[in-house]
Amino acid sequence: MSAHVHTSVSNGTGLILLDRPKALNSLSLEMVRDITAALLAWRDSADVDAVVIRSSSEKALCAGGDIRFFYDVGRDTPQAGSALLEDFFTEEYALNHLIHFYPKPYIALMDGVVMGGGMGVAQGGPECRIRIVTERTKMAMPEVNIGLFPDVGGSYFLSHAPGQLGNYLGVTGVTIHAADALYAGLADYFVPSAELPALLALLDTTAGQQLRTAIAGFAAPFQRSAGESQLAQQRAAIDRHFAAGSVAAITASLQQDDSAFAQKTLQIMATRSPLMMCVTHELIKRGAALDVADCLRMERALVRRNFEHGEVIEGVRALVIDKDNAPQWRPATLAEVSDEQVQQMFAPVWPAYAHPLRHL
Repeated sequence: MSAHVHTSVSNGTGLILLDRPKALNSLSLEMVRDITAALLAWRDSADVDAVVIRSSSEKALCAGGDIRFFYDVGRDTPQAGSALLEDFFTEEYALNHLIHFYPKPYIALMDGVVMGGGMGVAQGGPECRIRIVTERTKMAMPEVNIGLFPDVGGSYFLSHAPGQLGNYLGVTGVTIHAADALYAGLADYFVPSAELPALLALLDTTAGQQLRTAIAGFAAPFQRSAGESQLAQQRAAIDRHFAAGSVAAITASLQQDDSAFAQKTLQIMATRSPLMMCVTHELIKRGAALDVADCLRMERALVRRNFEHGEVIEGVRALVIDKDNAPQWRPATLAEVSDEQVQQMFAPVWPAYAHPLRHL
């Protein structure tokens, strides 16, 4: 294992501990490989009945992929390392698929920041997932803010969120908290952070095969403690505005609404990549008709197109490298984004037999 991923097995439970606190556990290729190796080793092991993934820090489970790495190698030639970028996304998405279909309970302690790639390592499939949030949880698929799109299976789990919540979360990239995560179906249990030591003790002392029942019982007293969901309060407005057939139509609908929610949403969208908002809208629409593997294959081709275009390179430059917060998006405005440009981003990159995720 690397310096940033520690694994162990005790009492029938495999533990994955993410330990890169200064980077909020942002995923490197090495970390992706370490997590994958552990899950593959435990998948058929009689010694492991459940898996827990958590952080060594209360600040974040995982803030996403290492976007500075994306910037550095995304501008390089293959000789200088850009092939590692291809490896990263191929292997990260394969890991997301492995987690979704994991045959044992997969318990994610989603304390602190859980964004982007962090959602990818937390959002197990319906048969295995046990997703725990706290009042410190800050959850988002914020990729449009850096000129990317909600990947790591976002086209699947956002498109399966109730009503238009997935469109809203993907197109705006807003951050939500515990009550909203539960309401949107992106979390299962709320546990106050003050109770985490007791929960960790439970995870340590309970046999892995009994953890699903034990966690449900432990979390039951806190069921109503997560607070009010802002998404629930704004659900009618979200469903009305984000049901529009395009991002341009969504903004036009919001402009006719003088509520604080609508005006704040417009302000947020004005800072996002116009092209990537439109791509995200199309991505979620397409994802609703696809299974998990096809969603990930679609995202894998789309991420190649995105780096070819350069939108994410510019977004990371503006927000992380130069920190001028003034990305020069291409196109610069929503009005300049054509349907042809959006559809070109979804053009196949490889024939089906050569797709790097063809074996999923």
